[in-house]
Amino acid sequence: MSEVKISAEPRTEFGKGGARRTRRAGKVPAVLYGHGEKPRHIALPAREFAAAIRHGGMTQVFNIEISDGSAALALPKAIQRDPIKDTFDHVDLLVVRRGEKVTVDIPVQLTGEAARDTLVMHESTTLAVLADATKLPDHVEASIEGLEVGSHVTAADVKLPAGVELAADPELVIAVVTAAPIQAVAAEGGEEGAAEAAAAEA
Repeated sequence: MSEVKISAEPRTEFGKGGARRTRRAGKVPAVLYGHGEKPRHIALPAREFAAAIRHGGMTQVFNIEISDGSAALALPKAIQRDPIKDTFDHVDLLVVRRGEKVTVDIPVQLTGEAARDTLVMHESTTLAVLADATKLPDHVEASIEGLEVGSHVTAADVKLPAGVELAADPELVIAVVTAAPIQAVAAEGGEEGAAEAAAAEA
């Protein structure tokens, strides 16, 4: 995950009124904290921040240059969104340092296809890992290729990139393979039958 440079301004207005004015100005109210430092209230450009989050999610590292001359490396720790407007209400940013290892939740993507007539239940969509704050993967993968009914994938089965360690319980269930509902199997068989019939007619 590459770093994103983003500018910021110190925030002097607080409370709901101050936050609303910040958002109306096209900025996102944010707080920088960590490493025993006093929390710093800043405002980030909303459009640039949204673009970075769409690309990198919660593992995006921000290289923040503040207009008072200070700077910080930070990871988003908590994001409050407006579900109706789909905008950002507030962001908590955790200050990190190069080479420092942090524990974060990484999205888990399932790869491959389970055996026929099965249904895969994705039980845990994220996985806690320990990695260099500036080298976090944007996702990890868990294979379900060929798994039969009754199989399950645990955190211990997830393939982790070099330099990334598992922080979650190794027995955490990521996915479970069950029998597909009869209706779904019948429908699938019907579609295949229709396709075969059409092929025979051709």
